[in-house]
Amino acid sequence: MRLTYFDSSEWKSWDVERRPLITEGMPVLIDDDLLFEDEGVARPTVAANRWLQELPISGVPSPKSWKSYAQAVRHWFEFLDERQVPVFGERAELRAVLAAFAEYRLAGPLAARWDGSTWNHNIKLVARFYNWAVDEGLCQAVPFTYVMGRRYSEAGMMPTVRNAATVRRAKAHVTVKYLEDDYLRLFVRGLAGLDPDGEPDEFRGWHVGRNAAMGEFVASSGLRAQEFTYLLTYELPPLPKRRSPIPVTFPLAAQITKGKKPRATWVDYGPLAAMWQYVRLDRASIAERRPYRPDPALGEPLLVSEVDWEGGRVNGARVSWRSLNPAERMRLVDPNGSSPIVALQSDGSPFTDWGTVFRRTSRRIRQHYEPAFPDVSPHTLRHTFAMARLDGLVKGYYQQAAKLVADTDADAALALYLTKSDPLLVLRDLLGHSSVTTTEIYIMRLDVRRIYAEAYAEAGALSGLGDAEAEAAAEFAGGGED
Repeated sequence: MRLTYFDSSEWKSWDVERRPLITEGMPVLIDDDLLFEDEGVARPTVAANRWLQELPISGVPSPKSWKSYAQAVRHWFEFLDERQVPVFGERAELRAVLAAFAEYRLAGPLAARWDGSTWNHNIKLVARFYNWAVDEGLCQAVPFTYVMGRRYSEAGMMPTVRNAATVRRAKAHVTVKYLEDDYLRLFVRGLAGLDPDGEPDEFRGWHVGRNAAMGEFVASSGLRAQEFTYLLTYELPPLPKRRSPIPVTFPLAAQITKGKKPRATWVDYGPLAAMWQYVRLDRASIAERRPYRPDPALGEPLLVSEVDWEGGRVNGARVSWRSLNPAERMRLVDPNGSSPIVALQSDGSPFTDWGTVFRRTSRRIRQHYEPAFPDVSPHTLRHTFAMARLDGLVKGYYQQAAKLVADTDADAALALYLTKSDPLLVLRDLLGHSSVTTTEIYIMRLDVRRIYAEAYAEAGALSGLGDAEAEAAAEFAGGGED
């Protein structure tokens, strides 16, 4: 089975009356014989392509996610075809193939083997396809069994449904990692080619200033990999004239955020100053010496002029930076003949492989300085941002709430405060989550009990509300009674 991606650039030569109503870049599955029906009966690939085409209006707006959905269904279809079982066949046959598929992917040949998280992800996507097919009347039998369960939340016990074909994994809070202050400092110094004491080490890598500036910047702003990889210099927040402990507001363009949802986050003065120093010194030196011409495979260059923070003229037409997607940003050429993307390589082209830089730095730190140092990914730094911001938000929250309790009527004061300053609501907006429930689940996968316990005790002590240390210990002790 072949997987391709829809491109309408030559549609006028296809002998059709109008441009096909298929989203640009949408994955398309095609059987190896290039046929879509047998004796007038549509093949399952036709149904799969219909399902894929509806993803943008089914809560899946990201092209990266479309590719993931298509690949999951393709793997399943190919396995069914090898065993000559129809995609919409009998339930008993489908379940037998599902059992063989699980053995093949979880314990089969090494080249074909998936880890538990990959298996669960792909199986859930295949299950979504079958649920859609049932709703569309395309099939009656599905290979999956669902188990009912319950999960406790602040609203009480909530029913849950689990696909029995998924495998049990370790609790997420055990595997998700973030960097404490000392590890973050060690990581940023490693990116800069320095040892733990801040002295030059034996590392002789390139672009250490760029790497350190970006690492610290991401940990301070919580940007996702796509958001900082395709960030333009025009979109960097202006550096305040004076250093301040107050974070700087940092708006992000919808075209580079997950789900294409515009949001604003924060970045601290120090990391922002380090980023501007890289832009004005190291980066400017590269841009001045190395003219940039985009890869022809990306398309013609988009020439920029009359730029400001909001937008500029692109090939003569006024365009907002917010409207440019990652591919278009890679084609931009500024008035000086260089790329306006923040991070540049030695040849003047945009740098995009941050995962490799972070992973190699982690490995070097582990080999030379700290054997327990984790592998840091771009998302590790996003977790680090979430924990640091939650720490500050919760401490401020408890301190203000404690002051209100001490100074005024407790119930009225807390009621007013809790309706206006919940730190989870602030963190939700900074992380770009659509629901505070997502933020709650996100932070519970990290070790947040320490943050709340320390903030609770510190706020009580500052406001003179009794023996705060003892009360906090009782409140946050594991396994205690209500």
